[in-house]
Amino acid sequence: MSMSKTTNTYNRQNWEDAEFPILCQTCLGDNPYVRMIKERYGKECKICTRPFTIFRWCPGARMRFKKTEICQTCARLKNVCQTCLLDLEYGLPIQVRDAALKVVENLPQSEVNKEYYIQNIDKELKDTDGTEAIGVVGKTLAASDMLSKLARTAPYYKRNRPHICSFWVKGECKRGEECPYRHDKPNEPDDPLSEQNIKDRYYGRNDPVAEKILKRAASLPTLEPPEDRNITTLYVGNLPEDITEPMIRDNFYQYGEIRSIALVPRQQCAFVQYTKRSASELAAEKTFNKLVIGGHKITIKWAHSQAKQSVAKTDRRFEINAIPPPMAANNPNDFFNLQQEQVTVLPPGMKLHQIPPSLIPASSYQMYSQAYAAPYSMPSGAAVLNSIPPPPGSSVSNQIHYPSQDPSRLGAIKK
Repeated sequence: MSMSKTTNTYNRQNWEDAEFPILCQTCLGDNPYVRMIKERYGKECKICTRPFTIFRWCPGARMRFKKTEICQTCARLKNVCQTCLLDLEYGLPIQVRDAALKVVENLPQSEVNKEYYIQNIDKELKDTDGTEAIGVVGKTLAASDMLSKLARTAPYYKRNRPHICSFWVKGECKRGEECPYRHDKPNEPDDPLSEQNIKDRYYGRNDPVAEKILKRAASLPTLEPPEDRNITTLYVGNLPEDITEPMIRDNFYQYGEIRSIALVPRQQCAFVQYTKRSASELAAEKTFNKLVIGGHKITIKWAHSQAKQSVAKTDRRFEINAIPPPMAANNPNDFFNLQQEQVTVLPPGMKLHQIPPSLIPASSYQMYSQAYAAPYSMPSGAAVLNSIPPPPGSSVSNQIHYPSQDPSRLGAIKK
């Protein structure tokens, strides 16, 4: 039986031969003395199906062996790692990076067109040093706020752990601690993260990991500008102790003209006021959850309007000056015999001794007139106490008896 051979069999000059793979720090591992196994034309690239030199190594202790999955031409075309297919700069899936940078690159899918496209890419790589991305991604690769928030700056070595032991899941593993596989509970079969296709990850489509990251990006907190257009002041908090006004100005002057900067060292905060609302909105957008000064992540908020604060203070003063409602008539603790009457609220600024008789209930007018109507002719404490009627059912007389006025004690003191 005869078998047809592809064009790669006859076009050996396009086969890739490299001395070192293109890897991210996570896949390479934390061991600086890593040893690799190199095999020329060991396997075909899973994207362009061309034979390439594969590398195999162990990234660290108790980790699984890893190998390159795609050729270096395909990796440079997307600026990704040859093993995990994550972006080399941000550590994110290709679908997330393309969505943030709004990159649309339609690579050929058929075998003939793919081979022709890859050969043209190889010609472009001959004129470069091979350290920069090429194609549409290389032309549009730039800083992005979304990518800077989602970027993984530190290596994530847990991704190199061994696979789960299928015998341990069945309860039949007899190796114990010598088993090179991981004895953990596997993922749910319905979990979308358990089904990943390397071609979908490379072309940036239907990637469950990317969809999970994009959902997390949609739920990130944002700083909404206030409705009052007159507010142009930003609150800058969590400042270092040795912060100075010129340091704050150096970080905020680039967004617009600054009217004033009020620094509060004791509270480790400052207030930056711009002359225009557009400048303050731009500064809030560019610095929210991004600004770092002296190793401190700065807190950015919108300042409150002073007019609203003054109105709130007036409302609190109005509540304090208001007369509390009287007790119920059937309350036994109602010592002043106050009936349920209409509650009178004082106007703002009026004192209790300024209450006109028309606003005081008739049942308690006598008590209020004695206590507040004449503050400069205030009777003595005993007179005020004597004017208060006793509680209902009490047999206490109006005269208050003090033990020091006892005649026997007075005679003992004179002797």
